[in-house]
Amino acid sequence: MIDVIIAGGGPTGLLVASELRLHRVRVLVLEKETEPTRYVRALGLHARSIEVMDQRGLLDRFLALGTQHPVGGFFAAIPKPSPPDLDTAHGYVLAIPQTTTDRLLYEHATDVGVEIRRGCEVIGLSQDENGVTVELADGTALRSRYLVGCDGGRSTVRKLLGVGFPGEPSSVESLLGEMEVGVPPETVVEVVTEVRKTHLRFGLGPLGDGVYRVLVPAEGVAENRTVPPTLAEFQQQLRAYAGTDFGVHSPRWLSRFGDATRLAERYRVDRVLLAGDAAHIHPPTGGQGLNLGIQDAFNLGWKLAAELNGWAPEGLLDTYHTERHPVAADVLNNTRAQMVLLSPEPGPGRCANSCRSCWTSRR
Repeated sequence: MIDVIIAGGGPTGLLVASELRLHRVRVLVLEKETEPTRYVRALGLHARSIEVMDQRGLLDRFLALGTQHPVGGFFAAIPKPSPPDLDTAHGYVLAIPQTTTDRLLYEHATDVGVEIRRGCEVIGLSQDENGVTVELADGTALRSRYLVGCDGGRSTVRKLLGVGFPGEPSSVESLLGEMEVGVPPETVVEVVTEVRKTHLRFGLGPLGDGVYRVLVPAEGVAENRTVPPTLAEFQQQLRAYAGTDFGVHSPRWLSRFGDATRLAERYRVDRVLLAGDAAHIHPPTGGQGLNLGIQDAFNLGWKLAAELNGWAPEGLLDTYHTERHPVAADVLNNTRAQMVLLSPEPGPGRCANSCRSCWTSRR
């Protein structure tokens, strides 16, 4: 029997697996995608995640491929200086594309002996007092002592468990993609600078080789957000907000995201646990999602290993929920506040105090 099966091979799943292997736990990661994604979903690591990498001897690998920036000014694009006397040896944000973070964590996982199987989709599970049976799309059944669902915001594991996912649906939506532009870089900078004076949910950032990361508000909220937008939708919305579509063409990736916030009622149901986006979703304002998942993984890994190896005091594994659930609730509140402040509409969006009462008054 496998000690732990992890559904999902993103940063959260890979780090949970690596933490378990440090304690000689036999772990298997199941990832439904057959190849690593080529698209940049998240853009960097925050101070606590950087500390985690430092504690595991990984930081030099990340620093060599990232760029350090001051931590100020990341709340709703409000220009603020870095906080004084920040209690960390790493008082900076590390800009590094998620594709690189994924690769470095994959390399770390394989270095410590994690088994990773791609093209394996979890479609069913059942558990008893001795373990969990996991059913795969190809008809295979696997048995483990524990299962950790790190399979994203539409988590199959969470749904199979029947864990409630209360929160708020999307009220606004944004289009996000990677594509080439047909105008000079200086034109992009000039137009974007002007538009962002009134629309902070708008931007074009260079990724290299003539490819730009494009963000623009959508016309409305799509009925089915699993259906990606078209290039024509990007062109239409770019013209609506900037008066030009920048000659965008040759898209590599087109997606949409809303401002929904949801938090799993429980992070543990007996021998099955949830981590990362499987446990919480929120808009990407402030770049907190990947970091929240990494910190879930760091909290959970050693506790689950202690339970499996027989040295955990009673109730230790339950502290994963009691410690991490409130942190996620605070992040959801934080991102709700930012979305209100980012709104171009009159009212709370104009408040300079960034106060929580702004977004609660709009709920």
